[in-house]
Amino acid sequence: MRRNPALSRILDGYRSIAIVAAMVVIAIFTGSVMALLGMMPSVGVTLPVASLMCGVLLLGLLAGGHRMVRLRIAAASQASYDVLASVHRDALTGLATRSFFLETLNNEVYHGSKRAVGYLQLDMDNLKILNDSAGHGAGDAALVHLAATIREMLPDALVGRLGGDEFGIAVFGHDNRPALRRLGEELLRRLERPVGIAGRPVRLAATIGIALAPLDATDVDELISKADLALYKGKRSGRNVVVPFDPDMLGDERHRRFVERELRAALLLDELELYYQPVFDADRKVRSHEALVRWRHRVRGIISPAQFIAIAEESDLIDKVGEWVVRRACIDLPQLGTPVAVNVSPAQLRHADFAPRFAALLAQSNTDPASIIVEITETVPLQARGIELANVDALRALGVRIAIDDFGAGHASLQYLRSFSFDVIKIDRTYVSNLGDSRIDAIIVSAICDIARSLPVDVVAEGIETEEQFALLREAGCTRFQGFLLGRPRPLDELHVASAA
Repeated sequence: MRRNPALSRILDGYRSIAIVAAMVVIAIFTGSVMALLGMMPSVGVTLPVASLMCGVLLLGLLAGGHRMVRLRIAAASQASYDVLASVHRDALTGLATRSFFLETLNNEVYHGSKRAVGYLQLDMDNLKILNDSAGHGAGDAALVHLAATIREMLPDALVGRLGGDEFGIAVFGHDNRPALRRLGEELLRRLERPVGIAGRPVRLAATIGIALAPLDATDVDELISKADLALYKGKRSGRNVVVPFDPDMLGDERHRRFVERELRAALLLDELELYYQPVFDADRKVRSHEALVRWRHRVRGIISPAQFIAIAEESDLIDKVGEWVVRRACIDLPQLGTPVAVNVSPAQLRHADFAPRFAALLAQSNTDPASIIVEITETVPLQARGIELANVDALRALGVRIAIDDFGAGHASLQYLRSFSFDVIKIDRTYVSNLGDSRIDAIIVSAICDIARSLPVDVVAEGIETEEQFALLREAGCTRFQGFLLGRPRPLDELHVASAA
């Protein structure tokens, strides 16, 4: 069949255009222009057509490349925004992150700004309880609500989430301490309004420490440190309060740090000792001993626990001191020949692994759990939630007996008698000291003894100093007695001498 030359040239032209069009598409997606130019002769594309197609290719690349560049710029811009947002904004609350908050505050305080800054350091009081009782989802909801409350009340303030339940609030142009305190108190009132979390109404509580720049501090670190001192004092004084910084706090803080540092050294130098105070029955026979820690300082001599236990509770030292007490009591137990009571702080019970660690200490010394009595203050069943009560239950399951110390010192003591499991009640010494003079105290002691008999649990009256008190308590129905009249706390070696005498 004979070909028409004119038609062949037309078809060859369309074929070349089709081939080059395909190549343009390939080039746009691969970016390989030089490879495309090298391919043209091999597929029969003539120079004029190649020149034309190069122009088409160039236009195509310019159009396609421009679009791709725009897309990539947009993607890079969004990625940069996301990165900056993650650095500057807390993912849960939307508040400033710690680093961004401090950077912004530093620019305002340190770099010569003439504006005063009122700073509030806020720490939630009940987040842990909420997490333990309703789950971490409820805790997150509380944090979000707190952040929203602050932003609604102080829309122009710089607000940052500095830690898990710790927040910083900077109010610029504010140097009036009483007004700043009132502002903090109003914030606490708003947080106390019930909010629905995890299907129930929840009232949030927080403690706030405040400081001013430049009145209290000339740089951010000093400003936050002084607000933190005020916050610390608020925590110690009962929480859910606003406390302004006061220069006297610096002396208190220096003392606290000194005692903490010395106590750490005491643990390493083995300066702690146990004194044992006997507990008697109605016939004045020793039935148990209470272990009381003392600190024999190398310079200051004997230091009572009233001077260092509270400071230990505010650091990790209470766990170390508590473990030392249990370990030492287990060693002394065979020589004592009676069960031993050890005091456990609420701060120790807040650790999820407390009961397992306590059990391990008993196992290391082959100590029978039934020979150990754990004394906890009345505030534990009154205020504890979740993990504290779980630790107490685990100790009782182990065979350890639980004693409620200072019974009657708190409020609504009777409310937990039916729900909280324990073995011993220790009547608060204030009732004992007034027993001969107060008819009301005598009635209260008799009522406590009646309740104890019906449960049934032992009743220990502590702080007995006179024969009259001993007789009245025995008549009221107490089963165990402790006080200076019967026996003072002594070291183990002196205790043996006193017993022999």
